[in-house]
Amino acid sequence: MIDGVPVTTPARTFLDLGTLLGLNDLVAVADFLVCEHDRYFEPPKFPVVPAETLASYIAGKRSIRGLQAARTAVELMRVGVDSPPETRLRLMLQRAGLPEFTTNYAIAGSPEVSPDLACEEFKTSGEYEGEVHKTPEKQLFDSTRDERTAARGWLQVKVYKADMRRGDAHVVDMFKRALRQHGWRG
Repeated sequence: MIDGVPVTTPARTFLDLGTLLGLNDLVAVADFLVCEHDRYFEPPKFPVVPAETLASYIAGKRSIRGLQAARTAVELMRVGVDSPPETRLRLMLQRAGLPEFTTNYAIAGSPEVSPDLACEEFKTSGEYEGEVHKTPEKQLFDSTRDERTAARGWLQVKVYKADMRRGDAHVVDMFKRALRQHGWRG
């Protein structure tokens, strides 16, 4: 009860959303709930529900509508995703059969660089550049991040809303080109 109103826990609400949302959106909800990181350039972010707790809660349920969708979403969720477009981008690359991209992988150096997505094997990273990246402060930060990424020998693919509107094939091709530059033969 909150102020006399009955509510469900975040984990139960996630399960209930399994009957209402498509898989990409349900994974985005899971990613939001379990997101946590501690990066030098911002305050630490703590999960609404720790990933292990959410996974355990869903695993312990039986015969509930939306359960299969919730189980699939939990398998696809990743800790460290900061936005629904990042989730959609990661799932798109996964469905296309590209190498695994890790969320907020720390590229070594001083200071570390933590791209939205990174494939260590082929030193290729991806950034979804949403609305928050339009402020002068964020543009300066991003420019420095981009320089550090390149200086460490990594290729970076920047994806914008306009790229996503062009469709999966367009965005996947952007990543394929970068991966091939670093030796991927897929």
